[in-house]
Amino acid sequence: MAMAAEDIVALIRSGIPDAEVEITDLAGDGDHYAARVVAESFRGVSRVRQHQQVYEALGGRMGGVLHALQLTTSAP
Repeated sequence: MAMAAEDIVALIRSGIPDAEVEITDLAGDGDHYAARVVAESFRGVSRVRQHQQVYEALGGRMGGVLHALQLTTSAP
């Protein structure tokens, strides 16, 4: 079962309240997405930790209901 883009946005914003999230469906199948996440709370945080925070916000859905997510993170 595919995951809707708006559900991904809601999960990320729930876990990272100051996040600006932009989702792109890469294959048009609801299974392969790109996410651009910009958050002030990322300032001074390593890129690896930023990605970990996004994955934590997704609550273990990566590799399951959310098959693939190309992730770009940054501080504003």
